[in-house]
Amino acid sequence: MDHYDSQQTNDYMQPEEDWDRDLLLDPAWEKQQRKTFTAWCNSHLRKAGTQIENIEEDFRDGLKLMLLLEVISEIVDGNVKMTLGMIWTIILRFAIQDISVEETSAKEGLLLWCQRKTAPYKNVNIQNFHISWKDGLGFCALIHRHRPELIDYGKLRKDDPLTNLNTAFDVAEKYLDIPKMLDAEDIVGTARPDEKAIMTYVSSFYHAFSGAQKAETAANRICKVLAVNQENEQLMEDYEKLASDLLEWIRRTIPWLENRAPENTMHAMQQKLEDFRDYRRLHKPPKVQEKCQLEINFNTLQTKLRLSNRPAFMPSEGRMVSDINNAWGCLEQAEKGYEEWLLNEIRRLERLDHLAEKFRQKASIHEAWTDGKEAMLQQKDYETATLSEIKALLKKHEAFESDLAAHQDRVEQIAAIAQELNELDYYDSPNVNARCQKICDQWDSLGALTQKRREALERTEKLLETIDQLYLEYAKRAAPFNNWMEGAMEDLQDTFIVHTIEEIQGLTTAHEQFKATLPDADKERLAILGIHNEVSKIVQTYHVNMAGTNPYTTITPQEINGKWDHVRQLVPRRDQALTEEHARQQHNEKLRKQFAAQANIIGPWIQTKMEEIGRISIEMHGTLEDQLSHLRQYEKSIVNYKPKIDQLEGDHQLIQEALIFDNKHTNYTMEHIRVGWEQLLTTIARTINEVENQILTRDAKGISQEQMNEFRASFNHFDRDHSGTLGPEEFKACLISLGYDIGNDPQKKTGMMDTDDFRACLISMGYNMGEAEFARIMSIVDPNRLGVVTFQAFIDFMSRETADTDTADQVMASFKILAGDKFQI
Repeated sequence: MDHYDSQQTNDYMQPEEDWDRDLLLDPAWEKQQRKTFTAWCNSHLRKAGTQIENIEEDFRDGLKLMLLLEVISEIVDGNVKMTLGMIWTIILRFAIQDISVEETSAKEGLLLWCQRKTAPYKNVNIQNFHISWKDGLGFCALIHRHRPELIDYGKLRKDDPLTNLNTAFDVAEKYLDIPKMLDAEDIVGTARPDEKAIMTYVSSFYHAFSGAQKAETAANRICKVLAVNQENEQLMEDYEKLASDLLEWIRRTIPWLENRAPENTMHAMQQKLEDFRDYRRLHKPPKVQEKCQLEINFNTLQTKLRLSNRPAFMPSEGRMVSDINNAWGCLEQAEKGYEEWLLNEIRRLERLDHLAEKFRQKASIHEAWTDGKEAMLQQKDYETATLSEIKALLKKHEAFESDLAAHQDRVEQIAAIAQELNELDYYDSPNVNARCQKICDQWDSLGALTQKRREALERTEKLLETIDQLYLEYAKRAAPFNNWMEGAMEDLQDTFIVHTIEEIQGLTTAHEQFKATLPDADKERLAILGIHNEVSKIVQTYHVNMAGTNPYTTITPQEINGKWDHVRQLVPRRDQALTEEHARQQHNEKLRKQFAAQANIIGPWIQTKMEEIGRISIEMHGTLEDQLSHLRQYEKSIVNYKPKIDQLEGDHQLIQEALIFDNKHTNYTMEHIRVGWEQLLTTIARTINEVENQILTRDAKGISQEQMNEFRASFNHFDRDHSGTLGPEEFKACLISLGYDIGNDPQKKTGMMDTDDFRACLISMGYNMGEAEFARIMSIVDPNRLGVVTFQAFIDFMSRETADTDTADQVMASFKILAGDKFQI
């Protein structure tokens, strides 16, 4: 058994000593043997229906001993030693002698059996039938080896023998039918327990466990049968309970489904519908599953009973599957049409609610319209009125009569709806009828009062003219003032979009001008309100009951005051908005100036560099190598300028994020700067390349530096944007004299000559420029037919045409031809 460690137990056993048989029945041993042998005898006397309490006294008359001897076939007299000896002989003969383990028998066989069974257990070392059993672990190990469920061996302690012995003896007596032959105190309190008593006790364990396998096989067979029976009984109980619960649920549910009592409110009926849908969605599906499971359990149970040759299961009365099916059918019959009834009731209540709401709306509108009408018709305002006022009241009364006639249809509709609600059995019909009756009674009263007032007004011919004039004046002045306030509110709430600080300053100035008009506007407001107050004063003075309002306008003093207050509230808000926008524009202006300050430096710098590069490319200072070195220094200074371009890009990003679209502080845009920068980089690179190509051409053609300078001088002479001493008119006359047609358009110095320039240059140098010859030369210097001659092409041509023939004197002669008698060209 692997769950017991193989740690060797401490040797707590005392060496076995020889002991004198004369000391066999010392008081302690005698006590142990009395208990053990008495228990052993009683285990046999139980079969005869009796037992002994005192081994020497109860056997003295021989009756119980004869009963015992009938079993063991021996008898002794009442001598204690003889009796105990006889009992031991009986025990040895009937309980121990037949023990045989691996060719050993009796005591040795029993000891070997104990050693084999307890070998896997820690702290157990069975070497004899006295001290080896004193701690109780041996007894517990025997029980645990055969019935591990009876004792938790892991919790036993060697230093607690009383607990160990009592546990073993109690478990043996309760579960193994081994009577308690010794007390734990008898063993623990004795230095050396009695060997015969221990052997007798242990032999009972041997006999109890030796037949355990057969008993276990028989028990397993019985348990299997019992398990099947218990399982079937459990299925029967489960069926009965499930059927009972399902039938009870059906019994409770059917009356709920059969209840067709309508509710008075839509909410209550909708709640019923929701409850029904919950029933269909949440409550019924589990019951359907229960019903299905019930039928499955029933069929399974019947199959098991049939396979076990058991009678078929007959459920309790009223709980048959057919009974459940019948109850379920009743449930579904009750459920059938319930939802339709609910929906019909909801539709009916919707119709009723609609009619009731329509009744309430119309009644409320009518009541609102009639509110105060009776008081108006009953007032005595006409008693002190003037003629003009009477005329106005008459007109107003005529208008009221028209309005009264128009409301006749609504009163009839209210009565018709109330009648329909009564016919549809509306739950709140009494209140509807009471309200309808009140409206009808009031309507009749209004008709009578209207007729009575008309008769009174017709008797009066004048109405207070002053009130009419004041109303008119109020209307004439209130309307434009109201329009002014509405316009002011619109302007004050109008959103503005500005892009410059000048624009926001303009808005601020306009706002300040508007605020300057507020005192005069307030005076006008007070004047208008004064007109209204004067009307009120007249009404109070002459006891005129003015039920109506100003016939010339719908603008009330309350509206004027309300709008005026709104204007006063909007003014500081506009102030704040303008202030915030002014601050934003100031920030934008700062960004503009920041960008412009950089752009106005970078832009001219790029232009200056472009011009300087152009001058370097056409001026003849030093050798070509010197020019190349100078250009590369320029290129390095240009590249070192890149961080300022990047900084300007950062400023431009801030401007874009601030949604700034223009900048009056500079004519340069970021796009201009980018293009100029790219052109500058391209120009310096191209110029360097041209000088490098000129060096290659010079070296390849064997042209001297003096010849290269002469070629550059001739080229620059006819490059018309040259800044020399030749005046415009003189230069024009010179070119005309050479047959060159000078237009009025200014030309820029591009480092290239167009066709006419190049032709004039060649003629000045002594070439015969017929059209055919000039076309030939142009095809050489301008193969792409662009209409211009670059300096590189000019050098290539001149180096090819004049190599080893042209001299400085010849070139100078050509310039003298062009200059004529003048000192300079």
